[in-house]
Amino acid sequence: MRTAVTITVRMKSTRLPEKAMKDLVGKPMIEHLIDRLRYAKLPDEIILCTSTNPQDDILVEVAKKNHIKWFRGDEMDVLKRLLDAAKKYKIDFIVSTTGDNPLTDPHYIDRLIKKFEETDADYITCLDLPLGAFSYGVKVQALEKVVELKKERDTEIWGVYFTKSNLFKIEKVEVESQVRHPEIRLTADTPEDFRVMGEIYGRLYREGELIELVEVINLLKENPLLMEINKNITQRKASKIDTSRMRI
Repeated sequence: MRTAVTITVRMKSTRLPEKAMKDLVGKPMIEHLIDRLRYAKLPDEIILCTSTNPQDDILVEVAKKNHIKWFRGDEMDVLKRLLDAAKKYKIDFIVSTTGDNPLTDPHYIDRLIKKFEETDADYITCLDLPLGAFSYGVKVQALEKVVELKKERDTEIWGVYFTKSNLFKIEKVEVESQVRHPEIRLTADTPEDFRVMGEIYGRLYREGELIELVEVINLLKENPLLMEINKNITQRKASKIDTSRMRI
């Protein structure tokens, strides 16, 4: 079995333009994410998955500079892009991350892979972590089934294809109490989010060391005004998705 962490990322962004390359304590935000993902012990590869749009050329250069794999695919259909990347690199199970989450937790990436080894599940979550710290585990065979059956092309938000059908085996990784804070927002999708991220990295970043998630949570608890900065940001939701073809 081969496993990979995929990074879904493009330069196009409406709420925070070109966010992946925005400077965060001296280097692009996407490079901080890559650094964090390297702390996961179980994945065989890290694959940056971007589009064929020329504006995303710079992201391929980041992948090359950081010596990780990269793939360019469908601009709108994220699921097809992930599937095509998995096929190219002969991956059986992916852990999906996105380029606007530079505090993705590498320990739970390993736990997702372990849960797959134990259960052979199609879709695995750890959603009790803060928003922006969790990732998703997907069996590539299940991903192929979704791509075959779905009707939509825009699949930027895609978890419901697995959770709203009855075709797939779904598992959940239990989250330890000290980091079980789904109410905390740790993504970087808006200027307010990025300001919070800048405060966190500015106070906790140490070159060559992992910022542990519990450190971040403790910082926010000790400085509650930081969470006030982006408390009114509404998380984007999936547009209406037709899962009728995925029901038995």
